[in-house]
Amino acid sequence: MMNSRNESKDVWASGDAYELYVGRWSRLVAREFIRWLAIPEKSQWLDVGCGTGALSQTILEMTNPRKVKGIDRSEGYVEFLHSHVNDPRVEFEVGNAQTLPFGRETFEAAVSGLVLNFVPQPHQMIAEMARVVRKGGTVALYVWDYAGKMQMLRHFWNAVSVLDPAARDLDEGKRFPLCNPDPLKNLFQNAGLFQVEVHPIDISTDFKNFDDYWMPFLGGQGPAPGYAMSLSEEQRARLRQRIYNSLPFALDGSIPLTARAWAVRGVK
Repeated sequence: MMNSRNESKDVWASGDAYELYVGRWSRLVAREFIRWLAIPEKSQWLDVGCGTGALSQTILEMTNPRKVKGIDRSEGYVEFLHSHVNDPRVEFEVGNAQTLPFGRETFEAAVSGLVLNFVPQPHQMIAEMARVVRKGGTVALYVWDYAGKMQMLRHFWNAVSVLDPAARDLDEGKRFPLCNPDPLKNLFQNAGLFQVEVHPIDISTDFKNFDDYWMPFLGGQGPAPGYAMSLSEEQRARLRQRIYNSLPFALDGSIPLTARAWAVRGVK
């Protein structure tokens, strides 16, 4: 049996490691998410939990915004953004998603990508996003379908559950029941938002080879990599082999997988 941790302590600090892990896939989801929202040009946006900038940069590229404000709790991510994003229309700062440092009705749209389930009080985050959005504005976000079609993580945690049953509670699919259509819709409706919709966004996450799949789990960013790096080298090797044996390799050695995100939006 592996030595699983008794509690989860998710790490979010290295922008480069996060990009290699899920940042690159979040950028693909962000493009479909922004198309779905169809926010008018010259709007003022807030990106809550902006991370390494996947959503903020997509907003800049696709919507011709007047202004984008990004806020994240991680000083490391904000430093990463300051060195990688150079656009006068965007500003990034360190801050708390549950106590946003902005006045009421400041933005036309408040959005967030892959953050909600890591916030201690999700209802407070949505309430704050709604507070800073103008009447008729949009509050929207997306999260991974951890328990279903986020296949990259399902292969990982399915292998862990066999080798280390005590670690099953660390599986995001179990930890985050909020990341499903009905709970997301209820959360937005309970915040007083109207015209609430939940929409699936599926993207292809094709890995060039097994190293392309496995190496990001060694970066320590997030629950699955954090668990992988808590293991001994021998335990990690067993997990690596178990996952390798489960993956659907193509003839050329690539690994074609799918990742689903649930997107939700509401109008103030």
